[in-house]
Amino acid sequence: MTTQTSVCAQPEETTMRGVVIHGPSDVRVQDRPIPQIIEPTDAIVRVVAACICGSDLWRYRGINEVDKPTPMGHEYVGVITELGDDVAREGKLHIGQFVIGGFTTSCGHCAACSIGQYVACERMTRYDGCQAQYVRVPNAPGTLVGLDQSPEREQIPHLLTLSDVMGTGWHAAVSARVEPGHTTVVVGDGAVGLCGVIAARQMGAQRVIIMSRHPQRAELAQRFGATDVIAERGAEGAAKVAELTNGLGADSVLECVGTHESVDQALQCARSGALVGWVGLPHIQQINQEHMFWRGVGIAGGIAPVRAYLPHLLDLVMEGQIEPGLVFDDQRPLEDAADGYRAMDERESIKTLLWI
Repeated sequence: MTTQTSVCAQPEETTMRGVVIHGPSDVRVQDRPIPQIIEPTDAIVRVVAACICGSDLWRYRGINEVDKPTPMGHEYVGVITELGDDVAREGKLHIGQFVIGGFTTSCGHCAACSIGQYVACERMTRYDGCQAQYVRVPNAPGTLVGLDQSPEREQIPHLLTLSDVMGTGWHAAVSARVEPGHTTVVVGDGAVGLCGVIAARQMGAQRVIIMSRHPQRAELAQRFGATDVIAERGAEGAAKVAELTNGLGADSVLECVGTHESVDQALQCARSGALVGWVGLPHIQQINQEHMFWRGVGIAGGIAPVRAYLPHLLDLVMEGQIEPGLVFDDQRPLEDAADGYRAMDERESIKTLLWI
């Protein structure tokens, strides 16, 4: 049952535009109902910018089944237009405030949230499509991070990455225990891998090796701080890493793809006793134990608790220390979302931003 809200700046319209997938390669921008407050802990956000995620392409390519028309998107920044009673009463968020939310919602005070594992929140929910003009945010107090003042337009792409890819790349580096002086290998030259390069350098890695076959992506990785580029794959790629590390292998490895080949590659590149920070969405049946048990190589990671990293990463962006929004090499209006999906699917772009 809908609760009465304390404050509201909602438009008079009842419909909005939003991205809906109907099947493989069938993405449409269509009218949808503007979301309403349902729980007193909800907020409604007018989305300023959203983006297309590599994980969205699993449905687009037909790898993950689409059994009914489904609203798309889980990354967003925007402005609060309505607050549920509990959120308004708490007073930490307000109408008109520019906010960032993680790719899942979290209450902020359960046992999991209290130790920073926001993706394991007991009240965790997903969104009903953030590639839209408005989005309902459950668990708003524990999910949204508000800015003290509205950002400049050129800062918005950088802030948008904090909703997922920058936080996920950061989690890969945290999970791999990157330390000052490390040689770190990044497997995956998509947006998460490129953000992983930023994270590794911020954590003090002396040498960052990006495994990339794409000149544009390799160039951006180097702009972010990568010191070496390896195009080879498999045993040959691991041999190249060994060559650059006096035969030892990397001190830490970031796995940012999630396929059998990429996970195997990451394990091969790690030195004995190293950790692989695995954040690539798994599409894998088994792991090659030859590269783990007998060499003491471990795996950590999983779904990134981006809400835990948001405040620190927000400071880095606002201070101009990192510019992760450069991964958006394709920016277009919401109505052109279908072409954005096609461009990412065909690897014409690294990541597509949708201005709304």
